[in-house]
Amino acid sequence: MSLHITVIQGSILDANAEVIVNAANSHGFMGGGVAGVIKRAAGIEVEQEAVKQAPIAVGRAVLTSGGKTLFKGIIHAPTMPEPGMRIPAENVSRATKAALDLADEKGFVSIAIPGMGTGVGGVEPEDAARHMIRAIRLVSPRSLQNVILVDIDAAMVAAWRNELMQPGKRPAYDA
Repeated sequence: MSLHITVIQGSILDANAEVIVNAANSHGFMGGGVAGVIKRAAGIEVEQEAVKQAPIAVGRAVLTSGGKTLFKGIIHAPTMPEPGMRIPAENVSRATKAALDLADEKGFVSIAIPGMGTGVGGVEPEDAARHMIRAIRLVSPRSLQNVILVDIDAAMVAAWRNELMQPGKRPAYDA
């Protein structure tokens, strides 16, 4: 079974998915960027649930409730060991794979993922897109069927679309 990929420009909070991803740090703290947006919508209890499961190594992920959102859960997949770190692009692959594997293991059918590592992490959208799409293509899902790549940043959205349109790399995809 292959994953169906949809690319959307907008807020991850508006994604039609069972579970969303927070590009986290290993401590589980939800500061600025997408993490801050998710925390404001879901409530402080989601950060507290993530912190209780810390430390979370880069390449691992943990699941918390969706808090006050309508999502069945939030997957916290660290791209960085410490808050505010600049990261190597390889961490994007590791975090994306961890989030997808956990969503599949927990039986989710759909997942929404923002640009990973592109905020404080400092990874360029093109590099993040390449690493994220590579990680998605390597997953052999049992339950997971739909991956929604969603970001408010037009450059990130364009980078995903460009990566997906590369010759010989076309999965089922909706722009």
